[in-house]
Amino acid sequence: MEERVQFGVLRTPSLLFADVVRLALHRPPRGLPQLSYRCVQHHSSPPGAAAMKLRTRLALTVVFGGGLLGGWWFVHLEKQQKLQRQRLEQLKQVSLGQGSFSLLDHRGQRRTKQDFLGSWVLLYFGFTHCPDICPDELDKLSAVVSTLDQDPSLPPVQPLFITVDPERDDVQALARYVKDFHPRLIGLTGTSEEVKHAGRDYRVYASPGPKDEDGDYIVDHTILIYLVSPDGLFLDYYNRMKNQEQITESVRNHIHNYVRL
Repeated sequence: MEERVQFGVLRTPSLLFADVVRLALHRPPRGLPQLSYRCVQHHSSPPGAAAMKLRTRLALTVVFGGGLLGGWWFVHLEKQQKLQRQRLEQLKQVSLGQGSFSLLDHRGQRRTKQDFLGSWVLLYFGFTHCPDICPDELDKLSAVVSTLDQDPSLPPVQPLFITVDPERDDVQALARYVKDFHPRLIGLTGTSEEVKHAGRDYRVYASPGPKDEDGDYIVDHTILIYLVSPDGLFLDYYNRMKNQEQITESVRNHIHNYVRL
């Protein structure tokens, strides 16, 4: 809770704590001369002794209260970290994204999942001929990464795009496509079997539709953005209903609260 004081200055709990300590140690409370006089009369204490005792008791009370608060916060953090470790252990038991992949990036270089260990990854499966959904989702993903890039306390997040249409999405097609999105976006493709293997690890559904008279077709596929930890673990996913702000906040929280296994 925050207390608002004159001139609109916010007094946080830590500042209020400091004020109380200063008050106790440096400024006698109101009515102190009369209290000291009575103490002299009845107890023959030296002048100012009662005031000193009062300040000491108040300071000890504040310090003791601060110690209790600090102890509670330490226990709270320990509990949160324990819950996080338990969740990560549970995620390791989930057969989602546990395997590896070997694909070609949009520069023609062979890339595997191990290449991205140590980095936070936002991963999307789609295809370059997608008329609207894939571009919208990649725009959203790119905006999330750009927003996170502005926070110096966060590590860079690597955006990845894996095609579900290797028949048309070769290296050259991906190179043209990824230029429209975040500059760090890496496009990945491969043989039909390599692409299917990568999709199966994340339980991605992909089914090409019938071809029209021009040979064009739409691929029906899973529409999700996956968050992968630096350990290569699947942590979260975001569907089309999640907006940029919600995804950004979720990724930020995952990064801040992450406990490396």
